[in-house]
Amino acid sequence: MELKKNEKLENSRVELEIAVDAAAFSDAVSKAFRKNAKNFNVPGFRKGKAPRHLIEQMYGKDVFHYDAVNEIFPEVYDEAVKAAGIEPVAAPEAELVSTSLEDGAVLKVTVTVKPEVALGEYKGLKATKTVHTVEASEADAEIAQMQQRNARTITREGKAENGDIAVIDFEGFVDGVAFEGGKGENFSLALGSGQFIPGFEEQVVGHVAGEEFDIEVNFPEEYQAKELAGKAATFKIKLHEVKTKELPELDDEFAKDVSEYDTLAELKDSILKRKQEQTDKEDELNVENALVDQVVDGMEVEVPGCMVENRVDEMVRDFEYRLEQQGLKLEMYLQYTNSTMEKFREGFREQAEKQVKIRLALEKIVELEKIEASEEEFDAEIKRIAAAYQMEEEKIRSVVPVDEVKKDLAFNKAIDFIKSNAVVTEEAAKEEKAEEKND
Repeated sequence: MELKKNEKLENSRVELEIAVDAAAFSDAVSKAFRKNAKNFNVPGFRKGKAPRHLIEQMYGKDVFHYDAVNEIFPEVYDEAVKAAGIEPVAAPEAELVSTSLEDGAVLKVTVTVKPEVALGEYKGLKATKTVHTVEASEADAEIAQMQQRNARTITREGKAENGDIAVIDFEGFVDGVAFEGGKGENFSLALGSGQFIPGFEEQVVGHVAGEEFDIEVNFPEEYQAKELAGKAATFKIKLHEVKTKELPELDDEFAKDVSEYDTLAELKDSILKRKQEQTDKEDELNVENALVDQVVDGMEVEVPGCMVENRVDEMVRDFEYRLEQQGLKLEMYLQYTNSTMEKFREGFREQAEKQVKIRLALEKIVELEKIEASEEEFDAEIKRIAAAYQMEEEKIRSVVPVDEVKKDLAFNKAIDFIKSNAVVTEEAAKEEKAEEKND
């Protein structure tokens, strides 16, 4: 392979002219003949048994040249990319210039490459870290949720109230005719939850078990079942039971039942500690994001559209995977949200472009500052991934792309570099400063 031309074009595109010598091309033509001879009909010969020169006489002397080029293209293209010192970010567009057994083949390849990045300032940046302090009330709120989750549901006497669970039979009618999906038996309805259409639950409140009564409601104009939207309906109700939640006492016994701690105070302290650690990480991440945003805002780069689209593809795949974990298909989601794939993708583009720019900026800092991940850091990351997915380390090593993991580690070190060379001032969150002022 000889790289005859390496020319930069506009929009981060490069044109390469690649020459393949006669010997290599002739060998590729022979391979193409052996692979494709069975596809040609030659009178007097069974398929695949005709000599090459007869096939070339009938179909043209260059009949196998195109397949020969396809045969050798991956290898010669990789060699040309290395020789040109470029980093493609999209599939190449190839054009056949000439082929002959005497002179070999000449190809013209156009490909989009990683764009040139001109960084602005990335040292000495300034940022403010807003420090949030977790209040005891936040731990109390989590304990209250735990109390709700561990409540017993008991049947009670008296009128149904908001917060109760009403066990009902119901059947809906529009203009005196029952409609599809409007009937249920022994349905547990949490009063005040908004499970049913507006006005339904409010009319169950005040009734007692054993009563049968009617409810008059109007379906919302934007109701998803178009045949019912905006229409008046009557529901016939039979109230079987009124249930309420009996909350456990918040004491040391409760703490023992729901956690590894012996006392309620210990449980509360552990929640406060965990929440504060999470909050500290979020505060730190906000500073990192602010600094990286400054780097991106100060850089000059023309991001190729294909890089953005590739990132959008990844984001769509991630979203689709999360939907499938919930038993949903993307097509169903698009129908439910009254969207199209193009609108859905458009919603990712701005974020995708920003993420591509961040990656390009961090790559440039890694290059300029000669940052790399050590083997010890790589081993530690493998241990972290293995623990997170509860898999053996050797299994993780066999499936993760080593270069990509090391690149991501280097990016994290680049962010640390930006942060360690920045001037970061701390201030209390506004609500906390307001409390200090009131004191």
